[in-house]
Amino acid sequence: NLKSMIFQFPEYGILALGMMACMIAGGIDLSLVGIMNLTGVLAALIVKNLVVMDGNTVTNPGMVLPAILLAVAVAIAVGAACGAFYGFVIGYFELPAMLVTLCGLQLYTGLAYGITGGPAINGMCNAFKNIANGTIPGTGIPWVLLIFIGVLAVVVFIMKCTVFGHEIYFLGSNAKAAMYSGINTLKVTIMTYMFSGILGGVSGILITSHLNSAKSANGSTYTLLTLLIVVLGGVHPDGGKGRVIGVTLAVILLQMIANAFSLMHMSQNARTFVNGCLLIAALVLSVVLDRRAAKKAAAAS
Repeated sequence: NLKSMIFQFPEYGILALGMMACMIAGGIDLSLVGIMNLTGVLAALIVKNLVVMDGNTVTNPGMVLPAILLAVAVAIAVGAACGAFYGFVIGYFELPAMLVTLCGLQLYTGLAYGITGGPAINGMCNAFKNIANGTIPGTGIPWVLLIFIGVLAVVVFIMKCTVFGHEIYFLGSNAKAAMYSGINTLKVTIMTYMFSGILGGVSGILITSHLNSAKSANGSTYTLLTLLIVVLGGVHPDGGKGRVIGVTLAVILLQMIANAFSLMHMSQNARTFVNGCLLIAALVLSVVLDRRAAKKAAAAS
């Protein structure tokens, strides 16, 4: 049961880390699922076209590793480009991030649908499928867990140990003050959404490998789920506050809740309803705690 949970949460856990970065910067990224599916479709096409299959047998095994590396590189590059595009739109034209990224979700989902024509791309080689479904020989530890830990370590390093990470927090705390202090807010905004898009590309590889299928409708509930994870993880809705460890613990908690739903044979609609209720409760609790903290600060002064 634990191994089953480990195979499931990395794909949306990595999406949640991208959402976290954008919300700490004072924005939001609702386009992540669209980026995930677009990059997944492109990766699946590359592997499908370069690795020739005869039933379940690969007829050109020498192309397996180059095809997978190319698919991963393209997914990350396209994710970065998608994020940089609407990061520029948000930062340069000062448009609301929620509206821009919601349009981005429709745009990238539509592109993925247009590429596939509707039907899913199925039947990639076993080596690609094992990225998210395989285990380390002799240990039983899933490869995808190591990928998640690696991505998590990179995000922690960026957010805590780099100038860019500190600028994300400054931008979310007070964008005008950040600008007057000499921070290039446009550059930071573009880089933040580019960073989020890269994580969306990584998730696109993982979900395509996990399902061994790529289409525009994969992970349709992940937008609500990642928002819930980020808010439950302690990221402030208005930006400026949040920790990676809180988001990580929220990922594990939500996966445990999802596993409990599966054991109780609850429908997907019921799960979505419960997640929506949890998100509202978390937002209300965040506001209540902020007001209490403000009252205590005012009384102390």
